[in-house]
Amino acid sequence: MKEIPLILDDYLNYMETIKGTSPNTVKEYYFDLRTFLRYMKLRYKLVDKDLEFAEIDISDVDIEFIKKITIQDLHAYISYVDKNRDNGNFAKSRKVASIRSFFEYLYLRVNLLDKNPAEGLEFPKTDDRHPVYLTLDQVELLLNTVLENKNEEYRKRDYAIIMLFLNCGLRLSELASIDMDKIRDNDTLSVIGKGNKERTIFLNDSCIEAIKEYLQVRPAIYSEDKKALFISKRKQRMSNRAIQHMIDRYLDKAGLDTNIYSTHKLRHTAATLMYKYGNVDIRALQEILGHQSVSTTQIYTHIDDDRLRSAIKSNPLANRKQKKTEE
Repeated sequence: MKEIPLILDDYLNYMETIKGTSPNTVKEYYFDLRTFLRYMKLRYKLVDKDLEFAEIDISDVDIEFIKKITIQDLHAYISYVDKNRDNGNFAKSRKVASIRSFFEYLYLRVNLLDKNPAEGLEFPKTDDRHPVYLTLDQVELLLNTVLENKNEEYRKRDYAIIMLFLNCGLRLSELASIDMDKIRDNDTLSVIGKGNKERTIFLNDSCIEAIKEYLQVRPAIYSEDKKALFISKRKQRMSNRAIQHMIDRYLDKAGLDTNIYSTHKLRHTAATLMYKYGNVDIRALQEILGHQSVSTTQIYTHIDDDRLRSAIKSNPLANRKQKKTEE
């Protein structure tokens, strides 16, 4: 693998160690900025136009190269990923966020730039995407499919995992990283979310029961993963990928399309059920999900047209008849 330029490496280290950005997000920033710098070398005609894009070397990029970049270059790059790499509005928005963060670091944090060309870079207009989630009937179907597993250890483990997804709205990385000592007083769970921020999740009776049942059959391990709650067949902490594969198997067996549903859609399902049936305040839902901004949580306010319809009909003036005046 070709070397990362020092200026990019310093930025990524800053984001992870100083800002506390999660390793997964830092990795996404790296991929986005690598694509951006490769495009800039192509735009500036510093590489052969016939060279494969993935083969463009950015190891020689330095601050003098960065100083040449203008807002027009940034607009050209967003146009490039739109037309040549088939990026949708969501992917383009993420790339804009990566660029803005990188240039803000160079301009404000380490004072290597006299001006910030990304200051005026706008986010593309995003689609109003409603979250995809399982209905209550589909949830019951999925859980019953898990209970058909003949292996007691895996059945109780997988059931507990899916119950935590569906009740607590955990992210995949949060669920995989649960240690047994993070379950306190039998009804609270401490997880580390995005930005390395810790939050407390309150467990309901279904989750408490599912975890207790699983702990009765959880294998004892004596490796570095001995505290891990969910253990794989190889007697290690279950990885993100292992959990994804497990969920996909059950979804497929239940006849649910794995191109539509995933571990993240189970998180959406939890949030939707809480908002739709639990009358959960949007701010409380924000805390439960670990969203930094309430604007992220507000996608769940668009999911329940029946509730909105009922709210309008509950107005005391809803059934008022217009009285005719006598002529």
